[in-house]
Amino acid sequence: MITHGADLEPTPIERVLSPFLRFARLETAGGLLLIVCAAIAIVVANSPWAETYHHFWEIELGLTLGPITLALSLHHFINDGLMVIFFFLVGLEIKREMMVGELASARRAALPAAAALGGMLVPAGLYLLLNIGTTGVRGWGIPMATDIAFALGVLMMLGPAIPIGLKVFLTALAIVDDIGAVLVIALFYTEQIVWWALWTGFGVLAVAALSNRLRIRSPFVYMIIGVVLWFCFLVSGVHATVAGVLLALTIPASTRIDQDEFVSRSRGALDAFTSARQANASVVSNPQQQEAIHQLEQYAEAAQAPLQRIEHVLHGVVIFGIIPLFALANAGVTLQGNIGDAFANRVTLGIILGLVLGKPIGIVLFSWLAVKLKIAELPHAVSWSGIHAVSWLGGIGFTMSLFVTTLAFVDARVIDQAKFGILSASIVAGVIGGILLWRLYVRRRPTPRRTEVGAE
Repeated sequence: MITHGADLEPTPIERVLSPFLRFARLETAGGLLLIVCAAIAIVVANSPWAETYHHFWEIELGLTLGPITLALSLHHFINDGLMVIFFFLVGLEIKREMMVGELASARRAALPAAAALGGMLVPAGLYLLLNIGTTGVRGWGIPMATDIAFALGVLMMLGPAIPIGLKVFLTALAIVDDIGAVLVIALFYTEQIVWWALWTGFGVLAVAALSNRLRIRSPFVYMIIGVVLWFCFLVSGVHATVAGVLLALTIPASTRIDQDEFVSRSRGALDAFTSARQANASVVSNPQQQEAIHQLEQYAEAAQAPLQRIEHVLHGVVIFGIIPLFALANAGVTLQGNIGDAFANRVTLGIILGLVLGKPIGIVLFSWLAVKLKIAELPHAVSWSGIHAVSWLGGIGFTMSLFVTTLAFVDARVIDQAKFGILSASIVAGVIGGILLWRLYVRRRPTPRRTEVGAE
């Protein structure tokens, strides 16, 4: 999204859209929209239009390319197609964090990595304890996931009182958690592998890696490679979303010129623009000024990594388009019947225990072990009380948990039981985490004293 300087006069369309643009710039906007879409899906799925709702997502879409025909329902197109873009963005974030972020060094990555590991193993273990030997055992990966958008949304709602170290910790934890979720999907939720398609996919991936080595920076090239890679993985049986993460790791993350060269060249272009200025003449009709502007555009592109530019473009598309659409298509759980029976169901109870208890226990326990063993240390200005409070937000498993549910089960009744557990647990974990953080940081924050005029 392009933001305009305060000194530029807004266009008429910008004045009309300004309330929506201000909302989109809010750090919590994505989480709020996700909540609204999930609520709409639940209401419609329990209304007189429930049958229409479910049939709508089963509308079949087809694509024919010569002898190849691809037919997917709208629901599968979202889950197996559009969600690849979401996982591609996750992969870009993972690569950025591993290169220049909190995962760039072993020392900084140790604490969130340990916390994420505990936050995956303990919930999965609790789920298995309840479901081992039953048909619901395939859902063990559901409570392992953390929804980064929801979790960070709750944290940002509490304002600047939350220590920056705690926000960084939760972000890094969620990214490591995403890495774990991708590995779980690739290794444990693949039914049957079509080897020729998989090896072809790896060949396409090698082409993407070679393009990086050849310093090809055009996003269009990687988009074409990505479409072919997605199709290969879709046919192979390995879930197509894995292709999104793998492709992201091949996107160039370096710049063509450094910041000093960018400043020097840009100043030269600006000087050329100024010297070519003609009285009472428009920039549009001045070829020298147009050339200077073109050079500035080239220098700006060269000073940005393709990874950075693609991530910037896709962020709004994913947060305000793909994820809300995914929620509309997947959060429509039917709540008819005895809710008490739903809570007594092993699948539902395993997910709730995994997310509400397993996540905070695993995150705090493994974080404590990492610090005790001197593998890691607590972030600046962050106490164990803060780690405990934010660990509850790890139990918000909405998007990723719903996604794993669609891979783990085919029985509509079991899927509804799982969705009910995910929604219930995510609400409970988010509320408890928010209250603990509010009591720890916001309520205790000192209120600035007002000084009366004339007071000594």
